[in-house]
Amino acid sequence: MNPRNVLILPGWQNSGPDHWQSRWERAHGYSRVEQHDWMRPLRGDWISRLEDVLLSCDEPAVLVAHSLGCIHIAAWAAHSRNTHRVRAALLAAPPDTERDDIRQMLPGWSPVPLQALPFEAVVFASSNDPFCNPQRARQFAATWGAGCIEAGESGHLNAESGLGDWPQAHDELLRLMALPPARSPGVAP
Repeated sequence: MNPRNVLILPGWQNSGPDHWQSRWERAHGYSRVEQHDWMRPLRGDWISRLEDVLLSCDEPAVLVAHSLGCIHIAAWAAHSRNTHRVRAALLAAPPDTERDDIRQMLPGWSPVPLQALPFEAVVFASSNDPFCNPQRARQFAATWGAGCIEAGESGHLNAESGLGDWPQAHDELLRLMALPPARSPGVAP
């Protein structure tokens, strides 16, 4: 799989240089989906941007999301007719955007889409994530039809969590990248 078709989807405020997403992007040549406004994320704008980037990929992509990027993928998948352009997704630390405190910080990102994702996915969840309790993260994984990997007491699974290059998650990404691409709609097996 071409590394540029591994799409990095940061959350609110983007991912800084020490974040595992940024480290993977530098080390492996993955592509960051840049947003117009990282500080005031508009759901519709983010969904449209992901759709545009996916349509420009020359093969089905693997999505690598952190925080709000996870909700972004679920929202995009609930509305897009191009979900066949995604091979799989790695979702780390989905925030509970339905919580009152988070809903105030991120208006427009509630409710969380709870439809099954039409591609393989795995959620990494921390037992002490300040933006989502572990039970809620497991609920997201179950309703999205994703596997759930417990990441221990690792906070929000960001640069402050001290994950470095986060080899456990990168090994999972390599597994997802090796999956066969989904068939396009209307293509016979």
